Amino acid sequence: MPIQKIISKGKVPVKIYTDEVEVAAMQQLYNMAQLPFIHSHLAVMPDVHMGKGATVGSVIPTKGAIIPAAVGVDIGCGMNAVRLSIKANDLPDNLRAIRSTIEEAIPVGYNMHKHDRARESTIRALSSGLDSILRKHKKIYSMQKKPYQTWIRQIGTLGGGNHFIELCLDENQDVWIMLHSGSRGIGNVIGQYFIALAKKDMGQYIVNLPDKDLAYFTQGARHFADYVEAVEWGQDYGHGQSS
Repeated sequence: MPIQKIISKGKVPVKIYTDEVEVAAMQQLYNMAQLPFIHSHLAVMPDVHMGKGATVGSVIPTKGAIIPAAVGVDIGCGMNAVRLSIKANDLPDNLRAIRSTIEEAIPVGYNMHKHDRARESTIRALSSGLDSILRKHKKIYSMQKKPYQTWIRQIGTLGGGNHFIELCLDENQDVWIMLHSGSRGIGNVIGQYFIALAKKDMGQYIVNLPDKDLAYFTQGARHFADYVEAVEWGQDYGHGQSS
């Protein structure tokens, strides 16, 4: 889709690839365009909508700083599609039984598996990275009930919101399964924690922001590297949900 509109009221242009942007989302785009470290321009996708401080469905390139709210609380969310070995005519006329089987096997929303289902090697690898983060930021641990049990048993689950599992057909009548999931409850608390920490770190300077939720860490600042480490862990965890 070509650019539908360019707004040049801020420090950088806002390039919009849709003709529909809600008023609240447009205000957030304007707020972000005022920040001094946005690189080149903001790119607004057709699925843009209001988020926490920053819009969801937009590309927000930064240079020398990072905004936790712009990264969001579903760190590492993503999609994956796998082509199956069957054709459309191999599917039953009624897909109810397939849907029920998927729903029985994969917990959704806040739910999780009743027992540890992930491979021990996966748990060990993820535990090492998470332990490093929690040693420096113990409050993350207390923000979630039974945190270790929860993140382990939410491996291989779907989540809520816009997450989905979908059977698809292509032009060759091949059957695909498409998945959208992310970093689940642990990613959410990591995101919330660092959004609040960025506000605290900015101290009195936060009043200069158009929205307090746009608080950021500058490169080289005290918690910048810690946040990058946490995001990388969340991406690894989220990738496990989408693969």
